[in-house]
Amino acid sequence: MQRAVNVLIVEPYFTGSHASWAEGYARHSGHDVRVLHLEGQFWKWRMHGGAVTLARRFLEEGHEPDVILATDMLDLTTFLALTRDRTARIPAAVYFHENQITYPWSPGDRDVAHKRDVHYGFINFASALAAEAVFFNSDYHRQAFLGELPRLLKHFPDHRELDSVEKIADKSRVLHLGFDFDRLEENQPEGTAHGTQAGRPPLILWNHRWEYDKNPEDFFQALYALADQGLAFEVAVLGENFSQSPEIFQQARVKLRDRVVQFGYVDSFADYAAWLWAADFLPVTSRHDFFGMSVVEAVYCGCHPFLPRRLSYPEIFSPDSFREFYYDDADDLITKMAKAFRDIEHVRKTSLKQRVERFSWKTMAVQYDRALESLV
Repeated sequence: MQRAVNVLIVEPYFTGSHASWAEGYARHSGHDVRVLHLEGQFWKWRMHGGAVTLARRFLEEGHEPDVILATDMLDLTTFLALTRDRTARIPAAVYFHENQITYPWSPGDRDVAHKRDVHYGFINFASALAAEAVFFNSDYHRQAFLGELPRLLKHFPDHRELDSVEKIADKSRVLHLGFDFDRLEENQPEGTAHGTQAGRPPLILWNHRWEYDKNPEDFFQALYALADQGLAFEVAVLGENFSQSPEIFQQARVKLRDRVVQFGYVDSFADYAAWLWAADFLPVTSRHDFFGMSVVEAVYCGCHPFLPRRLSYPEIFSPDSFREFYYDDADDLITKMAKAFRDIEHVRKTSLKQRVERFSWKTMAVQYDRALESLV
């Protein structure tokens, strides 16, 4: 690295995985990384208006970055237009945690009902077109976005600019998410080392957002089936929950009753990590995942996943090293979980952390640094 580069991350939706990503890179980068952000709420308004507020703050605070790294929640074109006197010669990249073209919207969303959802995808398209570089958190995500982009453009009546898809593809690359595994190690409670929980029933974990795209219905249906088989287990339900979370969460809390040992978001990272270290199994049933951050965290802590053979999982969790953890359908998931329950003591003696250590920020930050340095 020839010199330190001043990097400005612009994040309108600073919460959850977005905040963890920005803070993690800032801590581990060899560059000088600062974060300009807004609160992680009202995501649609952040995509519409976040650029206006952040542009004002950028001008007021006098940032002098060498490169700007925006996320997919920012309308980069508006941000650059409003700051053009200062940013005209500053290269900008956009990092896609998710995108609104292939993201599975809830059927009950009002914008879907009124056919207004296409506009958010167009913001992503315009931002990618305006950026000097486009980064995706997985190759699955990159291919999904570029593959679906022509359909979005064909939605419009004329001047569809289909050639722009190739332009975006040419400046796109993959930068996987990074993880601060040391922080998880520092928050491992005593008594949760592999093989030290003999006699305790299996603990099943949910550590995703409480939203439609994570498919909690299939997750809880699998638990109901295991309970009907008379198998003993406990369940800890973590993750961010919102005012309009799927009803099945409250239904499951009643139906699983005494099996529920934790239900709801935990504010403390130490508490969150403690549940990850304590958990035995993570059945993943998501309709959508562009990476699988919560899954990698749990796997590092010794929680054994059950993964569908689709989405980003075969890329992030190599089928060669995770072969026994993939399932084909709902029945296969239940069968594999029941077998693992019966072999729980052997499972608890098996560590998986080496299979995901390549995503450590110690490795990934170097890749980010080089990618951003090349733009300056």
